[in-house]
Amino acid sequence: MAGLDPLLQHPTRLTVVAFLGGCIEAEFSAVRDYCQVSDSVLSKAASALEEAGYLSVKKGYVGKRPRTWLAATRAGRRALADHLGVLQQLAAAAEAAGRETESGQP
Repeated sequence: MAGLDPLLQHPTRLTVVAFLGGCIEAEFSAVRDYCQVSDSVLSKAASALEEAGYLSVKKGYVGKRPRTWLAATRAGRRALADHLGVLQQLAAAAEAAGRETESGQP
């Protein structure tokens, strides 16, 4: 498990950063709906990601209605890429070990 980002091991935080990695920024409600979580769950995840420098939060208004936009930072995108790379390595190593075991090789 060395190399995995502990912050991104939480499914909601991983999903948030992955979703935001595909866009410049997204409105809070779009991220919430994609992740299929409540406002409070997303707010908590966003706070942790912002504190780590993986996410930026921008507040403003559309007309008179308050809005919040979330965006992955460069550090967040890099952390996601690194985390996914380690997961791919782990999966490849496990698959290779499974093939060796199946063929009777240690």
